[in-house]
Amino acid sequence: MQEHICTHPLTCTGDAAVQGFNATMARQDTPLFLHGFDLSGHFVDLRPLGTGVTGLVLSAVDQRTGQRVAIKKLVMRDTVTVKHALREVKITRRLHHENVVRVHEVLAPYGRPLPRDPTQLSALYIVQECMETDLARLLEQGPLPTGHATLLFYQLLRGLKFIHSANVLHRDLKPANIFINTDQLLLKIGDFGLARIVDPHYSHKGYLSEGLVTKWYCSPRLLLSPNNYTKAIDMWAAGCILAEMLTGRMLFAGTSSASKTDPSTVIMTIKTQCYLFIIKKPFSELLPEVDAQAVDFLERILTFHPMDRLTAEAALSHPFLQQYSCPEDEPTSTHPFRIEDELEDSLITEQSLITVLIYIKMIKSIYCVPNLHRNKTKLRLRMR
Repeated sequence: MQEHICTHPLTCTGDAAVQGFNATMARQDTPLFLHGFDLSGHFVDLRPLGTGVTGLVLSAVDQRTGQRVAIKKLVMRDTVTVKHALREVKITRRLHHENVVRVHEVLAPYGRPLPRDPTQLSALYIVQECMETDLARLLEQGPLPTGHATLLFYQLLRGLKFIHSANVLHRDLKPANIFINTDQLLLKIGDFGLARIVDPHYSHKGYLSEGLVTKWYCSPRLLLSPNNYTKAIDMWAAGCILAEMLTGRMLFAGTSSASKTDPSTVIMTIKTQCYLFIIKKPFSELLPEVDAQAVDFLERILTFHPMDRLTAEAALSHPFLQQYSCPEDEPTSTHPFRIEDELEDSLITEQSLITVLIYIKMIKSIYCVPNLHRNKTKLRLRMR
């Protein structure tokens, strides 16, 4: 699969944010400071792409390479945002895969390299490849042909298999975070703003953050037990996305005017899911326009119990994806994150990273890290 850098960036014409952006562009002599994007002069022709978890995302041309890139600003206002920003940087730097958005570089304000202690910065900038569009915009035009949906979903699972093998949970899989180049039908997973590291050798029961997954793509068990989940939450979201690609509508959704974080919306989502799983309404009735093989696939992904749900690796071998299945070309991470990476995350507070590194060194000496993951001691980590 070839990597493709977008030459036709989204301009989001007609959007209020874009109109405001263009109006500001006309008033400024130097576009680098627009919307607080204080970058160096080799980024030109800035355009708004959309809004991520952390704020506005712009595209720009990097004059050093001539390529159009996407630039995501991570604002670090407090302990939590510092932790999430540094975690996203750490995760995205290591995830090198054809179906994961590639990060070119991470910069400090004014385009400077990251200092030794980035916790003292007010913001970070992730410069990454720019894709043509995202799946959410594509689905605004209606359902995808089954052949296209199958190919795109194969790539989604291929990327998810790699991400999970690195001991990373995305935690916010949804069409807006899945990026596509339509000319090649190339799909890449992006926006790791809510991702986190989970070493499977240790218990995290009751000590995982709640309220992170977008409700429309949130599994019923996660809604009922929000501090206890595994990689299976990403597989549930993936199943919802496949159903949406095939039908053009969200599988579980409230009214269009309801807030995704409103308690009544959550209750409505739970009721919809309970109707499916308790009354056992068959997927063939819920999705009459979907063929039998796709229905069987969805039934194996959208299970009430996470332990019964297909993993990304197992799903890749399902007959629904048989025409694309190629296990020897579905790589896993050779350098997965381990428990020491989780500990490092949990210790990021107002103190500097130097103090954190000293603590990590002490932990390694006590528990014989890097072989710590072989120790079956259960560590209960409180991480947001």
